[in-house]
Amino acid sequence: MTKQEPHKNKKSEIKNKDKLIKESNHKIRELTNSLQHLQAEFENYKKRVEKEKEGLINYASQNLIIKLLPIVDSFESAIKNHKDKNKFLEGMKLVFSQFYLTLEKEGLKQINPLNEKFDPYKHEVMMHEKNNKPDNTIIEVLQKGYILNNKVIRHAKVKIAKNN
Repeated sequence: MTKQEPHKNKKSEIKNKDKLIKESNHKIRELTNSLQHLQAEFENYKKRVEKEKEGLINYASQNLIIKLLPIVDSFESAIKNHKDKNKFLEGMKLVFSQFYLTLEKEGLKQINPLNEKFDPYKHEVMMHEKNNKPDNTIIEVLQKGYILNNKVIRHAKVKIAKNN
């Protein structure tokens, strides 16, 4: 072995390491660019989804308002008959019926718990009263509750029986 052979091996090793470093740096740049591109795409996706969501909310509101406009017309008609109390009252009853029917078509259901067992998922106890009915039986509905598309949106406020 000559004196130059170990020196050649070290030069070769250094060249290989330099080549590996350059390749690694290139790969890091590629991955960094790819990551930045993906981040930008994701941000654009989030913005697009938010815009679509706003559009759907606006469309749903518009749709509901269109369904409520005939009720506004009925109110105007009833108000015109305000001088005849019987016609006015009859008109108000019809408007209420029309309004409630529209809400039902949109998925609203009334919680009518009278004489049912108290359910904390649907009812809110406001009062207790001694009564001959079984404990926790609803004996009076103080305020109606409502369910919209199988989700309670307002608990019924109730009075329940207590025998103790």
